Amino acid sequence: MAKKRPQTKGKPHVTAGARAGGADGNLPVVGAREPCPCGSGRRYKACHGRAAAHAVTELVQRPFEGLPGEGDWVALRELVPAATAELTLKDGLPEGVPSVTLATVLPMAWPALRRDDGSVLLGLQNETPSGDISRDLADTLLRALDAEPGNPVQTRRAPADGPRLQDVLAPEGTFEPIVHTGFEFWVPDSENASGEVAASLERANAAAIPTVKLSGVDSAYWCETPEKNHLRWVMPHAEEKLLDALARLHAAGTSSLGEGTRLVGSFRAHGLTVPVWDLPSAMQAEDIEKPATEFAERLAAALATDAPLTPEERRARGGLTNRQVTLS
Repeated sequence: MAKKRPQTKGKPHVTAGARAGGADGNLPVVGAREPCPCGSGRRYKACHGRAAAHAVTELVQRPFEGLPGEGDWVALRELVPAATAELTLKDGLPEGVPSVTLATVLPMAWPALRRDDGSVLLGLQNETPSGDISRDLADTLLRALDAEPGNPVQTRRAPADGPRLQDVLAPEGTFEPIVHTGFEFWVPDSENASGEVAASLERANAAAIPTVKLSGVDSAYWCETPEKNHLRWVMPHAEEKLLDALARLHAAGTSSLGEGTRLVGSFRAHGLTVPVWDLPSAMQAEDIEKPATEFAERLAAALATDAPLTPEERRARGGLTNRQVTLS
């Protein structure tokens, strides 16, 4: 479920209105071939429309920044096959909507689903039309709240000046993912599923990599693969500071999580750095809880160090950097 997406270069996000309309951003919306309302004499698509179109494709580097549990949002987007989390809306639940639940993926790759009982499921791992995942997800969520029960919501490009998740979700709300062994959460009565529904569940479950969220540290996920197990840990620290700290520990021989484990590198995802450890196949999620907690203490001490890196630490940092990849 951890899909590589093409990297697109972009500047910090600016709404199309702000880019097109200057300080006040109040240019009216017109057709692409109509005269631009700024009075330039050019068609809208060749004038301010070009800036508006560009704005919605610019990559927002940290789309989940400011949301409770940013690291877990990244993990559920990129690492975890099957998980859900209840969402708290800033303005409360609308009438007829008993709950809103984020899901890693939905049947048929639907962006969202309004169930028969009125509850809403929002899919996180779908491809999004613009460079701002947060804005696309907020648009999908708001349309799902208004959809007729029993219907999915289709993909569309969100308005460039539309709200983001940070505008829609309660900032004081919690974000507590529940990792599932399969996709039975898709249907209310999975035990009695039959026919195409049962077959779809079976296929999805067979493809899911066993994954467990650690309880002792934030945003760390153990997963099992045929050859070896892994720990993938989404960390909120500034990338350069974190790489320095990891290099200090690596050079000191304290970057592992115990016998047979090894820090093998990291990747970037949605503006955060995700160190990855190889683990022996016999090491289960519960076995890594204590070593991960102890590592967190060593990392905190290394992050607090401002001394220049030693030659050995610089070599270790170079090795970590060379093995770093970007998912998004």
